[in-house]
Amino acid sequence: MKKGLFLMSTAGLVFAGGLLGGNVYADSSKQVTAVGSTALQPLAAQAADEFGSKNPGVTVNVQGGGSGAGLSQVGKGNVTIGNSDIFAEQKDGIKANKLKDHKVAVVGITPVVNADVKVSSLTMSQLRDIFTGKITNWKDVGGQDQEISLVNRAQGSGTRFTFEKEVMDGQATKTSQEQDDNGAVQKIVSKTPGAISYLAFSYTTGDQAKNLKPLAIDKVKPTVKNVKDNKWSIWAYEHMYTTKKPDKNTTKFIKFVKSNSMKSTVKKLGYIPVNEMKVTKNANGDVTKK
Repeated sequence: MKKGLFLMSTAGLVFAGGLLGGNVYADSSKQVTAVGSTALQPLAAQAADEFGSKNPGVTVNVQGGGSGAGLSQVGKGNVTIGNSDIFAEQKDGIKANKLKDHKVAVVGITPVVNADVKVSSLTMSQLRDIFTGKITNWKDVGGQDQEISLVNRAQGSGTRFTFEKEVMDGQATKTSQEQDDNGAVQKIVSKTPGAISYLAFSYTTGDQAKNLKPLAIDKVKPTVKNVKDNKWSIWAYEHMYTTKKPDKNTTKFIKFVKSNSMKSTVKKLGYIPVNEMKVTKNANGDVTKK
């Protein structure tokens, strides 16, 4: 089992745990358990804390594990919420028609490099060639003579799925080290000279990201403004999936995450409220102007 963190909103406690192997919390209507996307985890954890302070006696547990794990666990009835960066229809083995989709935010995803890399912009073709292994030295894209160190997300990651769908054009990424969550990628790229990977916008600000540099693509910068009108195309909805008839407190928590009172928190953490998007995207990846 993967190790992770549960964030308990009512007590403010953090403790080690693994992916839920059974319906541990099903016996209590006071428990809300959200597992999955680490791109969504900062927002889900903050919302859990704020929700807990407003709803004494209700515990919201938040854990990572990746979008695939979130969809699988909610589909099996082991958790009340499956956090995901991808539509359930995009994940093999998931019975999407048995689940209810709650889009709670939008997240941008950007390539990031260690701050020592003397490159600030790539073309989409160059970025793709780096991740296929065709380009292996920064000097080949205008940087210093330094080997490129690839860091990828593990299979099952919604962040990886979105990056590959929007960048790789059907080509396979080169075999490289893989990490289970955005936080681990953030730390490794920050500490590894010549490293490149990709992260949710929510992991590219703050003290822990000070040794990271997001890259522009085709001279378009990875900004919230550019995500809103799809000038920056690497973005995804943040979904909270539930069963068709979630329990009262799960419904109440998701409603809170989507509420106007959470909007400032959503923006502060680097996400975009869904209703501020100027375009929509479906499970096939088709983008339509509103």
